[in-house]
Amino acid sequence: MAEKTTKSFILRVDVEMMNAIESWAADEFRSTNGQLLWIITEALRKAKRLPKKKGPVTDNNSHS
Repeated sequence: MAEKTTKSFILRVDVEMMNAIESWAADEFRSTNGQLLWIITEALRKAKRLPKKKGPVTDNNSHS
């Protein structure tokens, strides 16, 4: 199984936006960081920009 890694970066947002994100995170029982990751993941998914998940390898050439 591949090891999952994370990358840190600095994000600057204005106070009103951060307050809205923190409030939304609290409503969803997530951390602020978790909420930001969820927002970004959803945006990437909707834009079809997420890499395809690798499923189990199947042998399409076998004939049984």
